[in-house]
Amino acid sequence: MKVLGILGAQDRQGITAQLLDQVLTNVVDDVETETIFLEDYQIHANGVQTNNDLNLIVAKMAASDVWVLAAPTYWRGLAGIMKKLLDCLRPKLVYFKSNGDTIPGPFKNKHYLTITDCYASTLENYLTGVTDETFKTVDRVMSAAGVIKVGEIVCPNTLHLQNLPTPKKRLCAHYGQKISHRTRKDDSTVKRYLQLFVMVAMMAFLTMIIQLGLKSVLPLDNFWWNYLSFTLIFFILLACILHFATYVKHRRR
Repeated sequence: MKVLGILGAQDRQGITAQLLDQVLTNVVDDVETETIFLEDYQIHANGVQTNNDLNLIVAKMAASDVWVLAAPTYWRGLAGIMKKLLDCLRPKLVYFKSNGDTIPGPFKNKHYLTITDCYASTLENYLTGVTDETFKTVDRVMSAAGVIKVGEIVCPNTLHLQNLPTPKKRLCAHYGQKISHRTRKDDSTVKRYLQLFVMVAMMAFLTMIIQLGLKSVLPLDNFWWNYLSFTLIFFILLACILHFATYVKHRRR
């Protein structure tokens, strides 16, 4: 088994690099690791001119079971050099249909972990999601390629930070251990069903509580009024929580 770290940062020893190194250092001994520092490569899309560096990176990705994609967040988005790599990888990651739609390519069912950091404070990132777009950009690409997400690591408040805080080292160590075990397919199916059950149960409970409060206003003793109010309240609550879980929820601190 092999884990490939891809560092899309300007500083080879910066916080982003330290996060990546902590993950790779904590994989089990029999797992091979390698790091690509993108600043060492000349990357452009294959066109008239063959891009040997890009082909080399693709070969390393093909030989690896897990990719650890590490890049800082700049201007609330993914650092340019990592975005450029993902753009150039597009024809390598997906197959194109005749109408322009895509389907997962040869890397389907590999796994990936995303790492990012930002200057914003922990509180600001938690409240406003400064790093969300970085995770979303990577997730969109990997989802189209059929690559399975293992998790994400974020380190805010890095403006004057020289060394990783102990909690971040522990988090990196956790993921280093997690990605050390070969997984043939997405192992989160049962977890997702349990999460869905909990969400439905919670929404039903909250809906019934709200209905009790509305009894003085609406004739909820009537079957149809009771049914209509339950359906509307349940739908609104479930839509809110699904929006949060699908579009908003990212690791922010």
